[in-house]
Amino acid sequence: MSIVVTGATGHLGRLIVESLLRRGVPAGQIVALGRDVNRLADLADRGLVVRTADYDDLDSLRAAFAGAQKLMFVSGSEVGQRVRQHGNVITAAREAGVGLVVYTSIAHADTSDLQMAAEHQATERQLRDSGLPHVLLRNSWYLENYTAQLPTYLAHGVAGAAGDGRVSAAARADYAEAAAEVLTTDGHAGRAYELGGEAFTMTELAAEVARQTGQDVRYTDLPVDRYTELLVAAGLPEPYAAALADADRGLARGALYVPVDDLEKLIGRRPTSLADAVRAAV
Repeated sequence: MSIVVTGATGHLGRLIVESLLRRGVPAGQIVALGRDVNRLADLADRGLVVRTADYDDLDSLRAAFAGAQKLMFVSGSEVGQRVRQHGNVITAAREAGVGLVVYTSIAHADTSDLQMAAEHQATERQLRDSGLPHVLLRNSWYLENYTAQLPTYLAHGVAGAAGDGRVSAAARADYAEAAAEVLTTDGHAGRAYELGGEAFTMTELAAEVARQTGQDVRYTDLPVDRYTELLVAAGLPEPYAAALADADRGLARGALYVPVDDLEKLIGRRPTSLADAVRAAV
């Protein structure tokens, strides 16, 4: 048996590899993929198979998937390119006869109107049309999306366009554990898991940061267009800033809220809390 993990040079892909190893999957049965295999040298030293793979290069995917029984398909990060890139992954997986594809999608992908959901919706359709057995891990936001901004919060407060909406953010490590559970146990094919942690509002996020740092941190709610302008002024490309602001619009309407049940069942414990994540970041 071999489990192929795409995006192993990224945060989530690497954590999935580590979760598989902790679960006792032999190193030689894990194939770690990335565009730059030099960044996977430490995994090769630990006995893992490392291969070059680029979502833009169909031939590289064909070679990388050879002999794969299961494919951990971590969605690409190039917004606007993912429908084509993901199509390459699915084509190569079908040609390789992969027995199960596990794909990282977005919360409520089947009904979401978020700009960021469109490419995930297209990928889910391609998976259905391919005939490949597959599992959908519809992840909500990462807690790290917020904790990584701690210096900005302390200097300027928390800003957004989320209103009183609740986001079911969870730690990357929790999502990785859920993926490893699906990859190493039976009975998941055909399932779509809505994954997220204990939900919180942006006001609650600001209050938690304030509580743990002793500083006055508050949330400022902005119209979507104003929040887009703020993100552009902070240095983000306009299309990406617009997509993030649109995500906050959806967040305000419940697009990133999911019950904690699916994630809790898969990892066998309560997911990492906002308080614990902020504590670690502080």
